[in-house]
Amino acid sequence: MDSKPANFLKTLTVIHMALLASLIGFALFVYSSNGGFQAGMDSEDPFIYIVPVAAAIGYFLSQYLFKKQLSTITREEALNFKLSRYQSASIQKYALLEGPALMALFAYSSSGNALHLVIVLLLVAYLFAQRPTAAKLIDQLPLTREEENQFKL
Repeated sequence: MDSKPANFLKTLTVIHMALLASLIGFALFVYSSNGGFQAGMDSEDPFIYIVPVAAAIGYFLSQYLFKKQLSTITREEALNFKLSRYQSASIQKYALLEGPALMALFAYSSSGNALHLVIVLLLVAYLFAQRPTAAKLIDQLPLTREEENQFKL
């Protein structure tokens, strides 16, 4: 990993945008292939229950694990170590959001149910909101003043 904070943020942003763009592209493909959606609830479709639960678990687990991993970082550790842990925690958070979104897309492609598509859109919007920025990184990591100044340049 590059030790320059600006390069670190660029790398993490590229990873985030690649995951987001591939998810959006796949969602557009599935939607255009399906040709529409239905608003009715089929109680025999197991995805009606599985997809919302998986989305909720992915959301809460991503938050919990991200915060837990960051809580193990101390102010005294080297900046490269902090950035490495932050990148690892962020990628894990993104994956825990993307997994349920892909499951919801699969469910939508097989059933055409609008609920699955709405869940995908909500997860994509939330994943977009998780975009890495210097301000978020400074707020979430225990950085020294010197390390914070490196991100403010």
